[in-house]
Amino acid sequence: MKRHARIITTAIVAAAMAMGAQQAAASPAAPQITDQAGRIVAVARPFERIISLYGAHTENLFALNAEASLAGVSRHASYPPEAMQKPVFSYHDGLESFLAAAPDLVLIRPMIDRGYATLVRGLEKNGITVVSLQPATVDEMYAYWRALGLLTGRQDRAEAQIATFQQAVLAFRELVRDLHPRPRVYFEAIHKRMKTFTPGSMPVFALEAAGGINLAVDAKQVRNTNIAFYGKERILSRGPEIDVYLAQRGTMNPVTIEQIRTEPGFALIAAIRNDRICLVDEVLVARPTRRLLTGIDQIGRCLHPSVFEIEGKRILERAGLTRIPGHIERRMTP
Repeated sequence: MKRHARIITTAIVAAAMAMGAQQAAASPAAPQITDQAGRIVAVARPFERIISLYGAHTENLFALNAEASLAGVSRHASYPPEAMQKPVFSYHDGLESFLAAAPDLVLIRPMIDRGYATLVRGLEKNGITVVSLQPATVDEMYAYWRALGLLTGRQDRAEAQIATFQQAVLAFRELVRDLHPRPRVYFEAIHKRMKTFTPGSMPVFALEAAGGINLAVDAKQVRNTNIAFYGKERILSRGPEIDVYLAQRGTMNPVTIEQIRTEPGFALIAAIRNDRICLVDEVLVARPTRRLLTGIDQIGRCLHPSVFEIEGKRILERAGLTRIPGHIERRMTP
């Protein structure tokens, strides 16, 4: 497990222990979290004016019913639609625009910590709490949701969300339990660089929960991310084994089915020859939100369409989610 994963998990466990001790012994000590930059943040009371500079933070705060505490969101926030009605902020903005909004908490992710240290230091020097979080695995996502619950006073809501998510994942796994053989899948992350996802990452979790086998288990992680290098040569060497070619599509990977189909050399891939190519919205498989369940459903409809068409929708509805039409694109020959 990566260092930041240990930090998040250990921090939330420590916070939970602190809360338990507080309830049992009426201790005045406030529960704490430790973010991915090593900041230790005591949460004596919920934060009330939060600026979120990452779309996943914003989406999760809405899911926790903490949207009233949102004083601002990033310019890329688009879900839920109500998020776009909030004031917009960017890490490119000057410090003054943040100070004018008088936030008590700014939620960021490690990329902002690394690339915009001057802004972060300015916020902290002016007494504004900064917390940097971005989980890479599903277990880390649960800890992350608990951290947001603590920061906003929505711990019960966070626990309920985790329970609902886990129940839905179990239902998806039960749906595909007896399906054999399972399709062997190469899951593309970045087409131009021939990169895939790390084993254990959220996209691979979604693939496996949907009844697929990840062929790139030997992929090598790129820095501390969920992206892994694979390379065309290795993809083509596994070509006859690839039953389905799956790719995320979005800002990170603006790829098309035609681009994949006509990639030089890809005719060696069984999935390409058989027109078994699927695209899935990257927001639904790579962001740490409850809509990862929608990503599982979309992948499932690609791999096992007859099984998922009705039952996948029912699982989503029981989890309080609706299927998003038009987000999956597939070219499949039976």
